[in-house]
Amino acid sequence: MKTLLGLVLLSGFATFAQAQDQCDSLWFERNQIYKEAGYCFRTAAAIRQFGNAGCVYVDQNDVPLSNRNRARINEIVRVERAFRCPR
Repeated sequence: MKTLLGLVLLSGFATFAQAQDQCDSLWFERNQIYKEAGYCFRTAAAIRQFGNAGCVYVDQNDVPLSNRNRARINEIVRVERAFRCPR
């Protein structure tokens, strides 16, 4: 099975705007997983997007994630680093 990073690198990017769109999508997906698991966001952007209503965990390491979600987050972080996405 190909990883997200491999698929994205194979497809390439034509413009900076497309790369930024990809970074935005990855950021949203990663943080959506944390939101659904009860993470309390710290950044203004994440709080604005997701809010902190009902949050329980202030440390990302304490957030109970399934193996599947943890693997997905790790993959997203690898791709974000490869694209040098802002965090």
